[in-house]
Amino acid sequence: MEQVTPSIRTETGIRGCNPSYVVTSDGVVVIDTPQLPTKAVAMRAEAESHGPIRYLINTEHHVDHIFGNYYFKGAGTVVNHRGLYDRFMVVYPELDPFAYAYESIPGPSARGTDLDDPEGAALWPDRDEYYRDPNKGKIVFTGDLSLTVGDHTFNLLHTPGHTPGQVAVHVPEERVVFTGDTIFSQCQTWLMTSNVDEWIASLDRIRALDVDHVVPGHGPVQTLQYVEVQRAMLLEWKTAVAVAVGKGWTREETIARVNFRDRLPVDIGQGYMMEYIQTLNAGSLWDKLTAVPSRV
Repeated sequence: MEQVTPSIRTETGIRGCNPSYVVTSDGVVVIDTPQLPTKAVAMRAEAESHGPIRYLINTEHHVDHIFGNYYFKGAGTVVNHRGLYDRFMVVYPELDPFAYAYESIPGPSARGTDLDDPEGAALWPDRDEYYRDPNKGKIVFTGDLSLTVGDHTFNLLHTPGHTPGQVAVHVPEERVVFTGDTIFSQCQTWLMTSNVDEWIASLDRIRALDVDHVVPGHGPVQTLQYVEVQRAMLLEWKTAVAVAVGKGWTREETIARVNFRDRLPVDIGQGYMMEYIQTLNAGSLWDKLTAVPSRV
């Protein structure tokens, strides 16, 4: 794993999110867990080599941030925002999270890449077994929450936009913030069912922090300046679709004509998802911008 500070490790080179951990004077705090089973098992062992895991904090409910919780059972207390907890591994029309996670295990019903996890098949749980206890939050909160572990403070800041239960984890002693998918670094941004206006407001909250390192949900670790890059990308997407709506384009025409596929690559191991991302981003924004407001 990459060393961000003497006390912090993160993994930016695997399929899925950037799972991380912080070593304190009284144990370890894990922030997000790997989607790939073998990586989750290995990360737990590495984290525990520095001391007992005190907390496991998830930054959002998307499967690549939470699936690995299953392999951290008995290791610390899981902390979830209420907006995350209520959506933890819920199947939605646009995505079955359990089936999507299985795409990282090459097989007859999966799309494998050289960055997937074939050895994870031996660790893969039965669906019913998994859902009996996926290891979701034991501490569930709304708004913000602060935790103290040894000589470190963990400020969990509610930063909705990408998801309703999104949180950023600010560790002032390390001058680091873990943003989850509020920031996609040097890769395609997934809008999905996001609220772009809330997302921009959350970026404004993050850029007010006094930090040296920004650990994004995906892609390389950045400085605080990258907040402006992410903000610009959101505004570009919203503006492009708003212009399409203004021209009277249908949803199908907007999806066909508005995309940013040539701007950035898809994150590691997900190249086959490029068209899905463009379609979902343009379509979901078109739906929001053309929705008729409720009459008072």
